[in-house]
Amino acid sequence: MSGTYLGMPAFPEAARAAVRNPTLRGNLRHATHTIRDKRARAVAELDDWAALREAGKRIKDHTLRHLDRYLVQVEEAVTAAGGTVHWAADADEANEIVVRLVKETAEREVVKVKSMATQEIGLNEALEAEGIHAYETDLAELIVQLGKDRPSHILVPAIHRNRGEIRDIFRSEMSEWGRPAPEGLTDTPAELAEAARLHLREKFLRAKVGVSGANFMVAETGTLVVVESEGNGRMCLTLPETLISVVGIEKIVPRWQDLEVFLQTLPRSSTAERMNPYTSMWTGTTDEDGPRTFHLVLLDNGRTDTLADEVGRQALRCIRCSACLNVCPVYERAGGHAYGSVYPGPIGAILSPQLRGTGSAIDASLPYASSLCGACYEVCPVAIDIPEVLVHLRERVVQGGPAVRQGNRVVLKPAKGHAAERAAMRAAQWAFTRPGALRAGQRLASRTRRLHPRTLPGPGRAWSGSRDLPEVPAEPFRDWWQRTHGGKDGAK
Repeated sequence: MSGTYLGMPAFPEAARAAVRNPTLRGNLRHATHTIRDKRARAVAELDDWAALREAGKRIKDHTLRHLDRYLVQVEEAVTAAGGTVHWAADADEANEIVVRLVKETAEREVVKVKSMATQEIGLNEALEAEGIHAYETDLAELIVQLGKDRPSHILVPAIHRNRGEIRDIFRSEMSEWGRPAPEGLTDTPAELAEAARLHLREKFLRAKVGVSGANFMVAETGTLVVVESEGNGRMCLTLPETLISVVGIEKIVPRWQDLEVFLQTLPRSSTAERMNPYTSMWTGTTDEDGPRTFHLVLLDNGRTDTLADEVGRQALRCIRCSACLNVCPVYERAGGHAYGSVYPGPIGAILSPQLRGTGSAIDASLPYASSLCGACYEVCPVAIDIPEVLVHLRERVVQGGPAVRQGNRVVLKPAKGHAAERAAMRAAQWAFTRPGALRAGQRLASRTRRLHPRTLPGPGRAWSGSRDLPEVPAEPFRDWWQRTHGGKDGAK
């Protein structure tokens, strides 16, 4: 199971299989509607939500413009506080660093805080290959791990599972990972939560190494911040002797004061809470409390390439709230697995093709995994214009062009399978720049409209397979206008 799931089919094929699963669609519909309705009520409580949203956008844009300076500042602050900073250009380098650090402790198991960055690089698999067991402690991540499954949502990785399925997973799999599920376990939430609590408690008390990500890094102090709702993450951050945090370089905020904005917008946009039940912050190490050794792994893995794209870089503002997933009609029907990435939904459709490139079938298809309805932009707490980036990436897929990959400026070739689309666009360009040809084509289309097929042939079948072809009018608009208005005084 790869952290990036490369080799999966393109999104249309994967989504086609997902929408035929009624249980999956029911689980997704119930969960997304519940979360987004609660979020809407939580956001409505703030009169200054629009101002907070704009402030978050500006803070993130300022940080990205000066990222080089703030990264150095973070390194200096973390080092001064007793931590050690490592730089990882890609997933392989990050995994090598973490594996080496764990081996240096002579431990063979680690407990993990929920982390998108470690999923992105496939850290669990890298540790497993070296004989090191990584135990997920977030409840939803635990369900996914026990079920030998993949996350399908940024905030609720097991959103595609219902309570009955979770009960069956606990009953059959817990004993292989540690303490077995209690006898007679039912699917009531309280019993499921207690079974997970008992299963994880022995791991918390035994583990000497913890692995985390971070929601934010404060440049001026070197402080890392993790927000969560369960408290399991705090156990991982405080009990082990060694803590290793893998954090994307875009997670920086310049000042401690900047957290004021995000600690209001993130919980309301993600869990629909006024504040997170657990907000953990740590700065380096202390002799009296917490881990004795702290390592920070700063992860690039395509982020610098994304930063070089003037349109696409806004994806790096993302604070991983998942609000865009919960309002997306495509995600609601297809689910997260169809996106072939740890970043599903609208944000995944713009982030994954930039971090990984558009060379694979799945990544070339992701910019098309949207209806461009704009709901994702409306709910984004840092105002990422996801539809704008989607259109930008579609152009890159179809036409290729200049881009930055692995720090080098390159010219991308058009992705395979879009020759007909490029030909259609060239034909449209030719016609729209020649009024006489356009007028003749419109008249021909109107006069032959009775002969038009109900669906398009060849490559066009993919478009008309889920849409009705618009009916051609009896006469073109130009002819109608000339006939009804053209001879009147003052008509233009």
